[in-house]
Amino acid sequence: MGRAAASGHEVVSKLRLDIVSSVFEPEMRLKFADLTKRYDVGIGTLREALSSLLSEGFVTLDAGKGFRVAPVSADELSEIVDLYLDLETRALAEAITNGDDDWETDIVAAYHRLSLIESLPWEQRMERHDEWVERHREFHESLVAACDSRWLIRLRSIMFNQLDRYRFITKMSTEGRGRKKFEEHRLIKEAVLARDTDKATRLMEDHIRDTATRAIEKM
Repeated sequence: MGRAAASGHEVVSKLRLDIVSSVFEPEMRLKFADLTKRYDVGIGTLREALSSLLSEGFVTLDAGKGFRVAPVSADELSEIVDLYLDLETRALAEAITNGDDDWETDIVAAYHRLSLIESLPWEQRMERHDEWVERHREFHESLVAACDSRWLIRLRSIMFNQLDRYRFITKMSTEGRGRKKFEEHRLIKEAVLARDTDKATRLMEDHIRDTATRAIEKM
């Protein structure tokens, strides 16, 4: 029973990552035969994973046609950004107030792991895009980890996942834009460690809105 639950959770994580990384693009049909082989699971476990991602908004269910990756739109992205930033800036402010030495250490470590990929030549970085997705998430999660409100963190995580769907649109942006994001991460990290709440939240909002603007332009 425990193994089945863990397996289901693992499939959800892997499938979500494949959607975020654009292995499966928006509106692509998700075929059971292909997915059971890819993730080495049974149909029951796969169906549970897809149902979970349906509730998260990553996939849709067409009557008689099965599951598809959810579509994307500029209007949806704009709404997601507004909701996410409201949650993110509140969580970040609380974390800056409550964070201790261990919290700061975790931020530095997460930033270092992320920078190991972001500092690579562009082609090498793109080859490790899946790793970047995970390390990028870890870095942003480390920033708000000291927030005491579990519901705030939970809701923020849901919206981060939705925002992550749209990053595939900008993943093939020019190397110069990638370096800009690398610099933005550094500045956010430094503002947070300096306990400068106003600067940190302002930099975070600029960081997120810039990515969203580029995604909307490409759509």
